[in-house]
Parts: sequence; C-alpha cells; structure tokens
Amino acid sequence: MRSLLFVPAHDTRKLAKGIESGADALILDLEDSVPPAEKPRARDSCAAFVGEHRQRLPLFVRVNALATAMILDDLAAVVRAQPYGVMLPKCTGGRDVARLDAFLSALEAREGLPVGAVRVLPIVTEAAAALFAIGSYAREAGPRLCGMLWGGEDLATDVGASANRADGRYTPPFELARSLCLFGATAARVAAVDAVYTDFRDPGGLRDEARAAFVAGFSAKAAIHPGQVAIINEAFTPGEEALRQASAIVAAFAQEPGAGAVSIDGRMFDRPHLTAAQRVLAQAKQG
Repeated sequence: MRSLLFVPAHDTRKLAKGIESGADALILDLEDSVPPAEKPRARDSCAAFVGEHRQRLPLFVRVNALATAMILDDLAAVVRAQPYGVMLPKCTGGRDVARLDAFLSALEAREGLPVGAVRVLPIVTEAAAALFAIGSYAREAGPRLCGMLWGGEDLATDVGASANRADGRYTPPFELARSLCLFGATAARVAAVDAVYTDFRDPGGLRDEARAAFVAGFSAKAAIHPGQVAIINEAFTPGEEALRQASAIVAAFAQEPGAGAVSIDGRMFDRPHLTAAQRVLAQAKQG
C-alpha cells in the first residue's frame, strides 16, 4: 500500500468518491470527522459499505479511542462486515493493541469469523506520553499489527504547540515523533505510514513531503482528499532508474550467492544494498 485515504464513514457522497479515488486503501472514519449525534448512523453506513466493497480494496475502520465508551459499539457494528483492518487512534503503546486484540477475538468468534483476520493499524504519536512507548509495539502488540501511523495534529494540542510546522517543515519536536514512528515500525517489522498533509490545495508541498518520506523509508502516506492520492502513489512508486539498479543488484547477488559484496559498473554493493534493492522491487510490485 502506498496511499491510505481518510473518508468520513457517515458521508455517502465522499465514500463513493473515495472508492473511485485510486487509493490503495481507505480509512473509514468513525472518530474525529463524525459528530457525536451521527455516530450510530455512521456505524451502520460503515458496516454496509465494508460489506459491499471489501473485495475491491483494503478497508480500514478508524474506531473511537480505547478511553471512550464508543469503541465497543464501533467494533460490534463493523467486525461482522469483515474489514481489512481497524485503525486505533490515541494509541499509547503495544499493550493497547493487545487489548484491542482481545475485543476483536471475542467479536470474531461471536460472528463465526477466523480469529485474527482483522488487522490493526494504530496511530502512535497523538500524545506526548505515547512517544516513550514506541518500542513496545515490537514486543507487545502481537500478530494483528500491520503498520504504524504517526500524526502531528493531536500531538500539537497535547504539548501546547501553536503550530507543528515552520516555513513548511515540521519543527524539531514533530520531526522526532515522525522519526520515532519510522524506527518503531521498522523494529516491529511492519509498514511505517507517514502523516497526512493537511493543506490539500498545495500539491507541490505534498509532492515534496511524500518523496522525502519515501526516501526516508516510509512505506505509505495517508491522505485527506482524493486529489492527493495520485501524487502520493507516484511518490511511493520507484522510478525506472531505481528499478534498473535494484534489479541489477539482485541479479548480481543471485550469481554470487555467497558473496558479501558485488561490483556493478565499478561500484561496490554489499548485503544492506541487497536488502534495500529487494524492498524497492517489492514496492514496485505493490504499485
């Protein structure tokens, strides 16, 4: 997956646009974008949409946080529709994912579904305290964990920051949160997903940020508008030159499987280069 598009679960017009947007996955939102009075209708709409479209592309459902009383109602409504995964907001560490796993397992068993089928994608940086638990996902989250997403908006509120960017770039505290998400996801051997670019009228800024995220090692980026999807997909699809070099490295090591390094056009490439090349080829297949 390269692009994950947030769509309000109660807005049928936006749901219809989302499914045709070209996004690799959708995140049907039951949390921030749905007013409290609309939550029950949003759950029903979300479950119906998942049941109808889950074969077309991966559908995640962002439920309300564990600290709320709403998450159990969210899960009870949508698990029977068999979403690809659940996005857990306000996640404070791997133990939260393990706690969610227990809820999901009970509901899957009740519905006669394979236990463990629903994946979990937590948002891991929405509170300052959560940053100190990034390493816990590798130890405690369990097999449902399929990725980690970072976000800077709620974190800015938590720390009292008046902004999380200056001159178009994240300020140091938020760059740290972004980096910790990348390192934590790598340690847990799951996808690192970059935060949304909130100014959907700035395609140039989005393109630059998405390309930088891809170069840094992120696997995907979240989007808040269908117009952002094509830019993200392009940024996270390896170019022809990168594919050519990756293919050459893999082929060279295939010819010398015991080698610690190989020479290609006068340059030396060692085993870490092979790992990176294999990742590039895998990303190309996903695109």
